[in-house]
Amino acid sequence: MLPVIVAAIAACSVLCIVLGFALSASPRPGDLLEARLAQFTESGRMPATLTEVELSLPLFERVLRPALDKFGGFLTRRAQAGTQQVLQERLNLAGRPWGLTASGFTALRLMSFLLCGSVGLGLSVLLALTMPMWMCGPGAGGVLGYLMPQMTLSRRIKKRQKGILLALPNALDLLTISVEAGLSFDAALTKVIEKYKNPLAQEFTQVLNEVRLGRPRLEALDDMAKRCHVDELTNFIQAVIQSEQLGVGIANVLRIQSEEIRRRRRQRAEELGQKAPLKMLFPMVGCIFPTLFIVLLGPAIIEVAHQFGGGH
Repeated sequence: MLPVIVAAIAACSVLCIVLGFALSASPRPGDLLEARLAQFTESGRMPATLTEVELSLPLFERVLRPALDKFGGFLTRRAQAGTQQVLQERLNLAGRPWGLTASGFTALRLMSFLLCGSVGLGLSVLLALTMPMWMCGPGAGGVLGYLMPQMTLSRRIKKRQKGILLALPNALDLLTISVEAGLSFDAALTKVIEKYKNPLAQEFTQVLNEVRLGRPRLEALDDMAKRCHVDELTNFIQAVIQSEQLGVGIANVLRIQSEEIRRRRRQRAEELGQKAPLKMLFPMVGCIFPTLFIVLLGPAIIEVAHQFGGGH
């Protein structure tokens, strides 16, 4: 009975901590933001206040994420800055899922550790395990809860990088056609954003927003390459930066880069095709060959067994 009570207290403690940080979050100054929101409201309507905008957001955006950020900031206050920077870069690679920061992700890992550990403790009690095995439940649950957010983040990074890589050839084709038709490079990026809804279009959207806010375009593109860590995208952006610096026509650069990207895509497909027989060998040896051996050699083994049995 005592382990169940301890597990319940641990779960309630996590919930109380989150709610406490959520309720104690200090309000942000909203006069300037409210004035700016009023400029973008439609004519004839009352200007939207900061309170109305916040109430229109989901529960996670209004309560949980600020609480996670504040609780994570308290946990990582004495952590090394380099560790937090590396974690923030990984979150950026994943597209900042749910808008989490490094401190919020740290708090999420701790909550997952406590929650899964409590679940493991409860299972150990329900299964009535003895003392040596009893510790395996909370231990395995805690390890799983601590590693699960990190594994999920790594999976999202790979998925996002693959999405950028797959979307790059079509985006370059549209950029080439738009620039050759007389549009500027920024207008061509806008066409790509309007046509496609994928991670690459989201990155282009961020680049255009930074340019509109006054950041140099080449600097925004270079930061995009560092943020995505995709080799093909990095090569394309470096070619665009060099063409801008040397005064080379952007249309020719885009056409060459589009052909190069498709050539490398074809090479990757051929490489994967050549690796397929080797990857198929292990399932065949482990699954198909034993079945064939049973079908082909099974009758012979039975016959031999009968012969030796009859001899005795």
